[in-house]
Amino acid sequence: MIEIKNVRKSFNGKVVLQDVSAIMEPGKTNLIIGTSGSGKTVLMKTIIGLMSVDSGEILYEGRDLTKMGEKELKQLRMQIGMLFQGGALFDSKTVEANVMFPLDMFTKMSLQDKLKRVDEVLDRVNLKDTNKKYPAELSGGMKKRVALARAIVQNPKYLFCDEPNSGLDPQTSLVIDKLVKEITTEYNITTVINTHDMNTVMESGDNIVYLYNGNKEWEGSNKDIIFSKNERLNKFIFASEFLAKAKEINMREANGKK
Repeated sequence: MIEIKNVRKSFNGKVVLQDVSAIMEPGKTNLIIGTSGSGKTVLMKTIIGLMSVDSGEILYEGRDLTKMGEKELKQLRMQIGMLFQGGALFDSKTVEANVMFPLDMFTKMSLQDKLKRVDEVLDRVNLKDTNKKYPAELSGGMKKRVALARAIVQNPKYLFCDEPNSGLDPQTSLVIDKLVKEITTEYNITTVINTHDMNTVMESGDNIVYLYNGNKEWEGSNKDIIFSKNERLNKFIFASEFLAKAKEINMREANGKK
């Protein structure tokens, strides 16, 4: 579990995060959503430790990241997997070498054990027998799955996904959403997703934190969001006429059952 307590962050006197608090639970997909400039990317970077906070606490199982020394931070980062927005694969390396990279960098496993682990995670993301292919030979969705395999190759306790569906078509996006959710539940990972993809919000949002101008405006699940009365959230989520109409129908049906 990750607990964020009254996190505040500013740049040159401009407040970007204003006393934000939230709990990211294990075995659930925890989403950070908001418009551009809302502070969601800064919040994720502070949770990971890529940015310092002005004040507040970021607790990993009760241990405050903001007070950790270099040795403790290194140990924590060994437990973190990261799925980058563009995948961040090495074009010159094979799929196998890309996935193995964290094992080469951070473990003393034998080559045989590393290859076995790579096979396991590639199989888990439905990319069996792609070991010797290069990123240029893969579709966008396959690249994301390779990046996901690399993110989980060290059995992380925490998984961070930055816009995992960026650049993907809707059908492929749903595949990635389902895969991330399955892996999160299967391995009881605390998964934090920074996204503006409404399909991800509605399909995978076990816990959703909505930011507006650096403040936490709303928190709840994808089921709660249908009945939200927060006007800013509704305008953000149900921006299109089609989605607004769908919310209206759902509200009517729910009221009719009462």
